[in-house]
Amino acid sequence: MGTRIVKRPKLSFMERIYLGPVVKGLGMTIGHFFGTLRDVFNWKNKKTAITMQYPEERWDFKDNFRGAPALVMDQEQRGKCVACQICEFVCPPKAITIWPTEFDETNSVEKYPDRFEIDMLRCIYCGFCEEACPEEAIFLVKEAELVHADKRDFIHDKEKLYEMGGIRNDRIMKWKNK
Repeated sequence: MGTRIVKRPKLSFMERIYLGPVVKGLGMTIGHFFGTLRDVFNWKNKKTAITMQYPEERWDFKDNFRGAPALVMDQEQRGKCVACQICEFVCPPKAITIWPTEFDETNSVEKYPDRFEIDMLRCIYCGFCEEACPEEAIFLVKEAELVHADKRDFIHDKEKLYEMGGIRNDRIMKWKNK
């Protein structure tokens, strides 16, 4: 099989000097510049404000914001997590780590998490953990400002996750002995 020669079309003079696209791009840039300049000096119109005055002004997160994962407790302040580890298995970046332990024979629940950690630097806020949890023990809360000075503080342990999640009323009381 031989080589195939591809005929290249001849470029016109304007295409060779590349003047048309350059002028078009320059016109677009000038248009954006004057549009931004108009918005800056149009201080009465708040819809076109460029800079938000944080922390006095904050974003209003609607329903499309997922938030950070947190564990919740039932109305008797007992953790709802039974350490089934489904959330750990479905987590795409492997940000969740659970160390399960067993109760004694008198309890109706077999396992609970001895340790439960979520590495918030790895979490991608996808919500798979919330969808997969059969006990409705993990929820995404509307916490948007996760700020820490040390990297180790971004690993949220069980106590921090329960603090973020709070208490949710549940009609199914799985912790009660039968």
